[in-house]
Amino acid sequence: MPSITMSKNVCVIGSGPSGLVAARELRKEGHKVVVFEQNHDVGGQWLYDPKIEDEELLGRDNFLKVHSSIYASLRLVSPREIMGFTDFPFGMKKGRDTRRFPGHKELLLYLKDFSECFGLREMIRFNTRVENVEMLSFPNFGKDLKWIVKSKEKMAEKAVEEVYDAVVVATGHYSKPRLPKIKGMDAWRRKQIHSHIYRVPEPFKNEVVVVIGSSLSGQDISMELVDVAKEIHLSAKSLDISEGLSKVISKYDNLHLHPQIDSLHEDGRVLFIDGSWLIADTIIYCTGYSYSFPFLDTKGIVVVDDDRVGPLYEHTFPPSLAPSLSFIGIPRKLIGFPFFECQAKWISQLLSGKRTLPSWDEMMQSIEEFYHSRDVAGIPKHNTHDLADFEVNYI
Repeated sequence: MPSITMSKNVCVIGSGPSGLVAARELRKEGHKVVVFEQNHDVGGQWLYDPKIEDEELLGRDNFLKVHSSIYASLRLVSPREIMGFTDFPFGMKKGRDTRRFPGHKELLLYLKDFSECFGLREMIRFNTRVENVEMLSFPNFGKDLKWIVKSKEKMAEKAVEEVYDAVVVATGHYSKPRLPKIKGMDAWRRKQIHSHIYRVPEPFKNEVVVVIGSSLSGQDISMELVDVAKEIHLSAKSLDISEGLSKVISKYDNLHLHPQIDSLHEDGRVLFIDGSWLIADTIIYCTGYSYSFPFLDTKGIVVVDDDRVGPLYEHTFPPSLAPSLSFIGIPRKLIGFPFFECQAKWISQLLSGKRTLPSWDEMMQSIEEFYHSRDVAGIPKHNTHDLADFEVNYI
């Protein structure tokens, strides 16, 4: 006898790459899907937003006003051949950006094409922010669990509450700034921003700028500033940098490498751990991003602890709430789109009853073993979800 599949009412939060492929797979599996998107269009992180004036400079608000952290000149660091979904290649289109490593706008156009091809827009409520997600009642493990989703359309006066059988969180993790703790940071009276709201180099004309963090965005932004700023001082965790970055720094008289910052002072001084110091106009924190789900209330079952979202089985399901609550796109340092697609298929088939999860005990044991393996390897907790170990450097 064929297995009976169940159709669920599913809420997907976010219409970036992970939310779009989730919507497609869920509908394909027979579920009724509503996608909530706080912006006016699809794309998520790839929907470039130049209007950053209302955002708190260091992004410390609980609910951010700006979602995308993309700067104007950003290009993909992975070739287009590996960026697309498995059945919808990210091919070159006549009259568009045909480079192998195109600019961010080309990926947004790809996601729009994907949405049109599979008729996804009809499932999306645009300009609608999810304010709260909580359990309707907390049943025993494995029993039906329902969720109350409170959302508010931009122009509406009141929020709306609706009940869903399942919630898929697909809100990305490149929005909420992760900030270091530096002595004197709150007392430093000059401009401090996180790269979350960096867009173009012109506002830093003739300034002395300290860029904290030498990973990809730190290198990119420093390179953009060399023709505009008076001086750029790149502060890195380690002075043991790649040969490529070293060559780049040696090319420019106004680009300097420094160790970590010891402290910041009210008069504008930036003191480094080697005792050197300078007076800066602006500090740009290129220090990465944190996981943040300010709308999600799981009564403490799912927590973010030093950027470890957990407990999550295979970075996707909290065992006590599975499969009715899931997360797509938590892992970092991997080829994202095909991975999101696999997660979406898995979630869709678990909700329809085609597949089953291991027992609660087995899932928790798997999570504990994973955490232990990371600890033994000396990987910091905040890198729990970094699945590969690769860096992209200038050559």
